[in-house]
Amino acid sequence: MNTQKLRVGIIGCGSIHHQHVNALLADDRVALVAFADTNTAKAEKSAAAYGGKAYSDYIEMTDTEKLDALHICTPHYLHEPMAVAAMERGCHVFCEKPMAITVDGAEKMMNTSRKTGKKLGICFQNRFRETSQLVMRLIRSGEVGKVLGAKAILTWNRGIDYYRSGEWRGKWATEGGGVLINQSIHTLDLLDQFCGGFGAVNARVSRCMLPDPYEVEDTAMANFMLKSGGNAVFFATNCYATCNTPEIALVCEKAVLTLGNELIIEYLNGRKDLFSDPKIITNGKAVWGSCHRAAIAHFYDAVLSHGKEEFLIGPEEGIRTVKLINGIYTSDKTGEYAAL
Repeated sequence: MNTQKLRVGIIGCGSIHHQHVNALLADDRVALVAFADTNTAKAEKSAAAYGGKAYSDYIEMTDTEKLDALHICTPHYLHEPMAVAAMERGCHVFCEKPMAITVDGAEKMMNTSRKTGKKLGICFQNRFRETSQLVMRLIRSGEVGKVLGAKAILTWNRGIDYYRSGEWRGKWATEGGGVLINQSIHTLDLLDQFCGGFGAVNARVSRCMLPDPYEVEDTAMANFMLKSGGNAVFFATNCYATCNTPEIALVCEKAVLTLGNELIIEYLNGRKDLFSDPKIITNGKAVWGSCHRAAIAHFYDAVLSHGKEEFLIGPEEGIRTVKLINGIYTSDKTGEYAAL
């Protein structure tokens, strides 16, 4: 039996990479051996804190350390070129959201994964919440009936200091968008999954409070047409005074399901069930960032299965949300429904 651990590195040592570190250190099948960041001081700080070697160049790190897998925690516009380069060098890749900032970029990543045979996982960790998975089981089993309509609401706060914290923030070329592609993308992903996919969207985006020279939207609203019939309404903003827990509500034939901090199921016959997720120990936006460990563990289940198991959120799934966001922006520009 081969007990050699997979050699793993992380590129990008900003705030989100700590979630990846904690998940990797808890998995005895992997060895976290290196960190890379163009700000070498950040990589050195992580290497000193968690063990491993620091690099300023991820290609040098990948080659020198003979990595089996790379975790990408960098600004959005770098996801595509870094993922493609890593897979072509023999690495499996686990990439933070969004998969890419364009559909073309996401397709290039997907095609590279297929060509090289390397796993590509996208970090939509909220699918691994126990309450999210319960919603999917209830829908797939038919227990709550068909989804007739839905709504999703995200009201967060992102002030000017947030955008000043990174030169890539607030620019179309580097962030790829605003509240849609950055803050509400997890909510969009779950809404799409719960509803079984969308056929078209009519949407508007705006920059309500974010000042020049920042370019991207801080508020968005959309009406999605469900492939199965009915519609879903969506609203997201970074202009609220604080960060509330995002909420998704599903009107089904036999019950209404509301997912926030907890899952509330109100059946039409008067029965009401309440489910909590034991992994969730906080409120607000942090609720939706609590399951990296489960997502990353499942990714390595797939890597080590040698083709017998697929990761739940591979490139085919990741690209769906990129297309949703692209459709919203297209509809805003044309003033009409955009096909998805």
